[in-house]
Amino acid sequence: MELQSLLLEMGEQRSTSSLFRLIVNRLFQFDEVSLVRIWLVKKGDICSSCLMLKECQQSHRCLHLVASAGRSVVNKDEDWSRLDGKFSRFPMGCRKVGHIAASGQPVIVKSVPEDSKWIIDKGWAKREGINGFAGHPMQFHGEVLGVLAVFTKTQITQPVLNELNIITNHSATALANARAFEKIEELTKQLKNENKYLREELSEVSLHGEFVGHSAALQRIVQQIDLVAPTEANVLIQGESGTGKELVARELHRRSNRSSKPLIKVNCASIPKELFASEFFGHARGAFTGAHTHREGKFGAANNGTLFLDEVGEIPLELQAQLLRVLQEGEYERVGEEKVRKVNARIIAASNRDLLKEVKADRFREDLYFRLNVFPITVPPLRERKEDIEPLANHFLQRSLIGMKRPVVQFSPDQLATLSAYSWPGNIRELQNIVERFAISSISESAQLDLTDGFTKTSPQIARNYNLDDQPLLTEEEMVQLQVKNIEKALNRCNGKIYGKNGAAFLLGMKPTTLATRIKKMKISR
Repeated sequence: MELQSLLLEMGEQRSTSSLFRLIVNRLFQFDEVSLVRIWLVKKGDICSSCLMLKECQQSHRCLHLVASAGRSVVNKDEDWSRLDGKFSRFPMGCRKVGHIAASGQPVIVKSVPEDSKWIIDKGWAKREGINGFAGHPMQFHGEVLGVLAVFTKTQITQPVLNELNIITNHSATALANARAFEKIEELTKQLKNENKYLREELSEVSLHGEFVGHSAALQRIVQQIDLVAPTEANVLIQGESGTGKELVARELHRRSNRSSKPLIKVNCASIPKELFASEFFGHARGAFTGAHTHREGKFGAANNGTLFLDEVGEIPLELQAQLLRVLQEGEYERVGEEKVRKVNARIIAASNRDLLKEVKADRFREDLYFRLNVFPITVPPLRERKEDIEPLANHFLQRSLIGMKRPVVQFSPDQLATLSAYSWPGNIRELQNIVERFAISSISESAQLDLTDGFTKTSPQIARNYNLDDQPLLTEEEMVQLQVKNIEKALNRCNGKIYGKNGAAFLLGMKPTTLATRIKKMKISR
């Protein structure tokens, strides 16, 4: 019944690690068993430091120790469950374990004292009272997946061998099933990640829409996107903050051959140094304090899709080499995991810094810069795209009003002229914020809205009409008096009104709240 129970439990395992622990721990519970170990055939990884390097004939594959259970009768403190001892790796064909994997045939030593040619450390076997050994290949559909080995205190009898053979055969099938379940779980997690990112993308698209405007600069950007989007070339988007670099990245992905796969976005400026590797490459559970679950990482989530590295110039110089490696070799390792993972992700990077200047200042790696800057796209600031201000403002206004379920209002010609005259240091993002404030206040003033809350600089028209070189020098007191007279003049012209399009604040090019504060402070009569 014990054998039947073990076989049933093996079939229920959904991960390889839990399967291996179950097998070695249950077999070790038998009184006659001293040590149980499982090795799996994997890619060679520590070839240069391997103790059996001279015996190795094919360094690309070897046996990795993945599970061990046992106890020394000589030294109670010796840990036989360790996986990093001198027998943690066996080259294929080397010694008894490697021979089993290479030949696909079991090695049985029924009595160690009578037949010890397969026992490397005969002194160890004598001290620990090892009398038998059985090593079986774990085969599935003709392929050797690994080796299950048992060291016993008693001589191995034929019934024991029969049971070990059954367990080994079932372990190979259970291993294949567990791997299939792990693959399904991995794909399920990736699908969840993709769905999450796709939902975020749909949300972003609904917020930002397509390109709006008809300037020559915008048309050039669209042409560049059409040229490079169908290729696999990396793209570097540069421009001031708020110019729409992320929208360019989304359009590049949408018009690419990878559009059916996710566009994964990562803000490089927001990632702490300590979490850089985990955020980009993922981590295994238990890799560090707080790593309670496996993490996919941005590169894993972007496999076969596009990875958008926003503010790539903010990555610390000492961490840029890690990013360069995966861009060059197309492979990476999760934190706390030895498995090398392949990735096929197209890279779109963006920065509001001049990365070439950063390279010359030794703040950005030159080799990484050239890896990213295969096809550069520069997004001009809004002040150089004056023709796009009006259509953008109207677009943001209508979208805001619909979102707020407000009645439809429109900008007046004077309001549009004011918007066009502004320099927009915050670019499209600033325009969007001001228009949204306009929409919020529309319920109280309808089309008679105060746009001056968004402007803190002197009106461009006033600036053009006032030349300081033509004026005499004034003392501080004279400046204050001049300011008082100027405010009084504006108030008289507006019949004491401060707020609104016909108010004094609008004429003076300042916020109404600021003007009200100055009137009170300077004791100006309205």
